[in-house]
Amino acid sequence: RGCSRLCHAMTTETTETLIDELFGTRAELARAYYDLLATDGLTRGFMGPREKDRLWDRHILPCALTQSLYEEGKTVVDVGSGAGLPGVPLAIARPDLEITLLEPLLKRSTFLREVVDKLELGNVHVARGRAEDKPIGKMDYATSRAVAPLWKLAKWSLPLVNKNGGEVLAMKGDSAAEEIERDSGKIKGAEKPEIITLENGALSHPTIIVRLVRVA
Repeated sequence: RGCSRLCHAMTTETTETLIDELFGTRAELARAYYDLLATDGLTRGFMGPREKDRLWDRHILPCALTQSLYEEGKTVVDVGSGAGLPGVPLAIARPDLEITLLEPLLKRSTFLREVVDKLELGNVHVARGRAEDKPIGKMDYATSRAVAPLWKLAKWSLPLVNKNGGEVLAMKGDSAAEEIERDSGKIKGAEKPEIITLENGALSHPTIIVRLVRVA
């Protein structure tokens, strides 16, 4: 039915095991989030129709994989959250984190509030606004996924995190090294960008994060 070999592979016991491993006792919440993305997320245009078969492999599970990068009990802002990636999977996997989903568009922020309400995510808040307007207080971490070029993302995200140690953890693709080479000269107020690669054999691609640590 148009489902690739990889799609079928991602319905195997290995994938179910990874869901349980990454989300623990909250795995059913992750599955409920998948259902929301695969239905409302698609019909309302937040996910492309081709993404339905790749929701676990390319979207939800890679976001959950980043949970190891966050210290316990910290605050996180998901810049340009869109359909809730990476903030919602992270919030499900790490209920100790206080996560703000920052999204400027009304229809997307409305969807995010529905997700938070339906999944009863008490550690998640939705804020409608643009990162460059600094609509929230300082956070320990700022994360994002497929939002903007690195230099622009740094300009938006660094002011949202604490001085002298706040971190920007930007999920990027295979071009992360090229982005750093191109944009590092434009990034102010942070240590040298660092690439972190997280891999899991059940996933088709590594998860690549660019870390920026604020120094001023």
